[in-house]
Amino acid sequence: MESRRLRSYWPQYLAISPFFVLFLVFMLIPILFSLYLAFQKWDGLGEMEFVGLRNFQFLIKDSTFWLALKNTFLIWFMSTVPTLFLALVLANLLNSTVRFAGAYRIAYFVPNVTSVVAIAIFFGSVFSTNAGLINMLLGWLSASPVPWLVNEWTIKVVIATLICWQWTGYNAIIYLAGLQAIPSELYEAAKIDGAGAVQTFFRITIPQLRPIILFTVVISTVNGMQTFTEPQVLFSSNAANAANGGGPGSAGLTAILYFYREAFNNNDYGYGAAIAWAVFVVILLFTAINWRLVARPRKEAA
Repeated sequence: MESRRLRSYWPQYLAISPFFVLFLVFMLIPILFSLYLAFQKWDGLGEMEFVGLRNFQFLIKDSTFWLALKNTFLIWFMSTVPTLFLALVLANLLNSTVRFAGAYRIAYFVPNVTSVVAIAIFFGSVFSTNAGLINMLLGWLSASPVPWLVNEWTIKVVIATLICWQWTGYNAIIYLAGLQAIPSELYEAAKIDGAGAVQTFFRITIPQLRPIILFTVVISTVNGMQTFTEPQVLFSSNAANAANGGGPGSAGLTAILYFYREAFNNNDYGYGAAIAWAVFVVILLFTAINWRLVARPRKEAA
């Protein structure tokens, strides 16, 4: 009886099977193969050589990997904090704006759907040391030019600014949806009780948006720890820099960019796979920490 009922559902199973087939071929099998590859030494052409934990042992002692991880954390922090803050401010302003609300939403979301490569090329021109728009404006103000794409910290500032510009509108739209779901009765009651705008924001808006804020923090953590295209495009056109080196002093070298360089420039696919899995573990742990910090249960009032 049970088998007959299952057979009656075969058209539905057949309809959803393409997703599972594609997931198996292009996601699950490559993931499992990369885990297998992390224990091998392979240049992509010859025979694989099993090396056990040697790739991970070298990874622990690899100063370049730790530099890339440090750069990734700094760029993530320098981009995520202002991004989420500005997104919350824009969402509040948009929530109180009635005229042209739809146009504002489209304008905020456009950077997120624009090609990252195009954005990186544009920012590279704007922040160019010799002929960039920013330094031209500083020159008109009689200020000294800033070596944006040469100095260790200004490189991180440029990458963080690029990420912030790209993702602020996306998060603002998410916050706006959360703001519009907050019952207006809460604000009316707070107004009757004499609460000001600041008190209302911190005692009603923020607590009500806690699940939304948690979602954006987790998504920003996952995306930020996978920063790759921005530094690659910014510095790939400069012949003075090593291929995928992250700019002068490797100041823009991120963990994923380092993985790409080792695997596809140096043809060390085994070590590249080890880097990828190490980054996955770091993202998992860092996401769990952020989840714990943001989702802490509030203490009950005595």
